Amino acid sequence: MRVSVSWLREYVDLPADLPIGDLEQALVALGIEVESVVDLAETVTGRLVVGEVREIEELTGFKKPIRFCRVDVGDANGTGEPQEIVCGARNFAVGDRVVVILPGGVLPGGFAIGARKTYGHNSAGMICSAKELGLGDDHSGIIVLGPEVTAKPGDDARPVVGLDDVVLELEITPDRGYALSLRGLARELSHAFDVPLRDPALVPAPSGTETPAYPVEVRDTVGCDRFTARLVRGVDPNAPTPSWMQQRLVTAGIRSISLPVDITNYVMLELGQPMHAFDADRIAGPLVVRRAEAGEKLTTLDGVDRVLTADDMVICDDTGPISLAAVMGGETSEVVAGTTTVLFEAAHWDPAMVGRTARRHKLFSEAAKRWERGVDPAVALVALERAVRLLTEHSGGTPSAEILDIDHVRPRTPIILPADLPTRRVGVEYPPARVVALLARVGCTVAQGADRLSEDPGSVGVAGGADLALSVTPPTWRPDLTDPADLVEEVVRLDGYDKVPSVLPTAPPGRGLTPRQRRRRAVAGSLAERGYVEVLAHPFVSPGLADLLGLPADDPRRPAVRLANPLSEEEPLLRTTLLGPLLGILKRNLGRGHRDLALYEIGAVFHPRVGAGSPPAMGVDRRPTDAEFAAADAVVPAQPVHVAAVLSGDLDPAGWWGPGRPAGWADAIEAARDVLDAAGVSGERVEVRAAEYAPWHPGRCAELRVDGSVVGHAGELHPLVVAALELPRRTCAMELDLDALPAAGVTPAPTVSGFPPALIDVALVVDDSVPAEQVRRALEAGAGELLEDVRLFDVYAGAQLGEGRRSLAYKLTFRASDRTLTVEEAVAARDAAVAVAAERLGATLRGA
Repeated sequence: MRVSVSWLREYVDLPADLPIGDLEQALVALGIEVESVVDLAETVTGRLVVGEVREIEELTGFKKPIRFCRVDVGDANGTGEPQEIVCGARNFAVGDRVVVILPGGVLPGGFAIGARKTYGHNSAGMICSAKELGLGDDHSGIIVLGPEVTAKPGDDARPVVGLDDVVLELEITPDRGYALSLRGLARELSHAFDVPLRDPALVPAPSGTETPAYPVEVRDTVGCDRFTARLVRGVDPNAPTPSWMQQRLVTAGIRSISLPVDITNYVMLELGQPMHAFDADRIAGPLVVRRAEAGEKLTTLDGVDRVLTADDMVICDDTGPISLAAVMGGETSEVVAGTTTVLFEAAHWDPAMVGRTARRHKLFSEAAKRWERGVDPAVALVALERAVRLLTEHSGGTPSAEILDIDHVRPRTPIILPADLPTRRVGVEYPPARVVALLARVGCTVAQGADRLSEDPGSVGVAGGADLALSVTPPTWRPDLTDPADLVEEVVRLDGYDKVPSVLPTAPPGRGLTPRQRRRRAVAGSLAERGYVEVLAHPFVSPGLADLLGLPADDPRRPAVRLANPLSEEEPLLRTTLLGPLLGILKRNLGRGHRDLALYEIGAVFHPRVGAGSPPAMGVDRRPTDAEFAAADAVVPAQPVHVAAVLSGDLDPAGWWGPGRPAGWADAIEAARDVLDAAGVSGERVEVRAAEYAPWHPGRCAELRVDGSVVGHAGELHPLVVAALELPRRTCAMELDLDALPAAGVTPAPTVSGFPPALIDVALVVDDSVPAEQVRRALEAGAGELLEDVRLFDVYAGAQLGEGRRSLAYKLTFRASDRTLTVEEAVAARDAAVAVAAERLGATLRGA
C-alpha cells in the first residue's frame, strides 16, 4: 500500500519536525513492514515551475501535430520573457496554466532537460505530463492546472502537483486488514507517538430508512451480512475529479477514471470500506444479492467474460448478474460518460468467499485485497455518507432521503482473558491495569466480571491476582482478534517488542539427526552423486492428472485430498504420487531448451482417510489433550515420504569420444537400487520383478520388493502417458516409498581379504521371460560363501539360441578371507552356482 504522509497528517497529529527515519522505525515497531520511503521532492531536480501559456503556433508538415508555445514562467528563467517550448500535446489552450521544467532540470529516470532546436524552432524546457513527473501513467496530455490553484507563473510547481510530499510504501500482513486504510494507519501512529487521532469513521451518518433507496433482496446473509445503498440524482456527468483527489489516488497507485468511481476508491483508501458505483438508469428492476448459478456468465469491468461457479456471489438485476460481488463490477451497469443517476453501494462480504472468488478468477482487485483481510462492518453507512457528500459537492446532484441498510451483522463475542496471561506467555511483567489500558487503546471494550471497567487508562482500578479474568470485546474493525492469544499479542505489540528480552532457551542435549533424517540425506546424496538434480515441486495437482497418468479406476492413488482454499482452482488437490508434478518440471525444463535431464524429488504424498470425519475444534488457550490429538491425527491424511526420479535424453553425453548413451528403463531401475542401497537396505533383501503398473510401460516396468513387500516401481513410461504430457519418447522414471522401507540396522564393518580373487565368467541360456534378477539370486544361492560379487555384463539373443531364449553373461568373483583359492575350489563353486540356476530356472551353460 502506498500512502502520502500529508494525507496521514489529516487524521493524526504527527510532530511537525518528525524525521522520516523515526516515522519508519515507529511503523516497523508496530509490525508494519516499510518497503520504501520516497521523498517526491527529490525525484525531480532543477527548476520546476508553474507556467501560463501566452501563445500557441500550430506547426504543419510533420507526421504528428506539433505546437510551438510561448509560456510565461515569471522570472524563473532569469529574463522575465516568455519561454519558447515545442510541445506535441493538444489538451491545452492559451491562458491555461501548466507545469514547466526549465533547462538543467532532471525528470524521474534520469531524463535531463536542455535547450535545443527541434522542428525548426528553439525549444528550452518541457511542458510536463503526469507520467513524465512520475505521478501516474497518464501520457495522453500534459497537466493543466485547475482554477482552484492560486499559484502564479514562476512559482514552484512541486507543492501544486504534490511533489512536496513523502510517500510510504507499506507491506501489510494478511491479518492486519484494517491497516489498508488511512484510518487504520493513523490509529497505529497515534499509539506509537501518543498523539490524538481524528477518526474519520466517527462522523455522524444518517441511519437506514424504512423506505429503501433502491429495492434490494439479500438471499445469502452469510456471504453478505450487511448491504447499504443510496441514490444521487441529477449528477453533472462532465464534472471532473478535483486535482487533490487525483493526486492522492495516483500516489496510492490507483488510476483516475471518473468522479463517481474515483470517489469510491478515495473512500476505500480513507476508511478501508470498498464501495461500488452503479449507473441506476442502466439497472433493470430490483437488485438481488445471491450465490451464482454454476455456468452463469458475467463480463466484468476489465472486459473479461467470466464463467461463474456456485461459490461466487453476485449482484443481479432482471437481466442476470451485473457485478461479481466484492471483487469487480460488471460492464452493463458501470458508470459511463453520460451517467446522471448514481447508486452507491457499501456492503460487508464474507472474507473467505471473497478470497476464493478472487483466486478462482485470478482477479486480485484492491477491493478483494481488503475484503479477504477483513473490513469493518460498522463503517458502511459512514462510507456511504462520505461518498454522497463528495459527489454532490463536486458534481451537484440531489441525494435521496431514502437510505437502504440491510443489517445482519452479528455482535462480537467477548473473549475471556486471564489478566496474567500476557505475563505468563511473554515473561515480561504486565500489571492488569496496563493490560486493560493497552487493550482499550486498541479499541476493545474491557470488563471485569459483570462490571464495566473504566476506559480511562489513568483511572482503571483492577484487582491483581492470577484468578482475575477480563471480558474483552474486540472492536468491529479488528476481525483478527478472536482468541486470548491474539489479545496477548496486541498487549506485547503496543507495549513494545523491544521490551521483550532476547533470551534463547538452553537447547537440550540431542543425539544428532534422527534415523529418518539420516536416510533422507543419504538418499539425496546418493542421487546427487550420480548426476541427478534435486527439484522441489508444489504438491498441488489438477483433478485430470490421474487420467493423464492412466491410473485405473480402482487405483488407490485416484482418491485425493481437496483443499478448502487452494491457491489455484485449477490445482485444488494434493498429490498422491510425486510423478505428476515432477514430470511437469521435466516438461518445463525441456521447453527451456534443456535436452538431457535427470531430476529427482524427495517429498510427501497425501492419501485421504476415507470416512474419517471432521477434526475436533481445538482452541489456543490450552494444550490439546492426548485424546484430542489422536482424534485430529485420525483425520489428517496419511503422508508417506516418497522419492522419485525422471530421466530424459542422453545419460552419457556424446562427444569426440563417441556417441552418447540414451537413458533407458534399466537406468531408472538402477537409480531405485541406488536409493535402496543408500537407505541401508542390503542387496540380498531386494527383489526386482516384472510388473504392470501405471504410468509405466507394461513391458518395461519393474516392481521393487524388500523382504517380499512392494516398495516402488521403475522403468519406462507408457507411450500414451508420454504423448499426453508432451514428453520425449522413452522417458523413464522411478518412485519409491521411503517410509515403507525397514529401518536400517547397524552396518557391520566389511571384511577385507588380502588374498587374490578368482574371476570366472559364466553365460547361461534361459527363457526370455526369466528376469535377470532371478538368475543372479540363483547364482548367489548356489555359489555359497566364497562368492564375493556377481555382475551381469552381457545380454544376447539370436537365432542360434532358439526362439524365446536369451543368454545372460555374469562375472563371478570368488575370494576367501584366509587363503588363496585353488582352481578346483573356484570351479566347484561355479558349478554349484550353475547347478542351482539350472534346477530353479532351467538354465543351461551356453556352448555346453
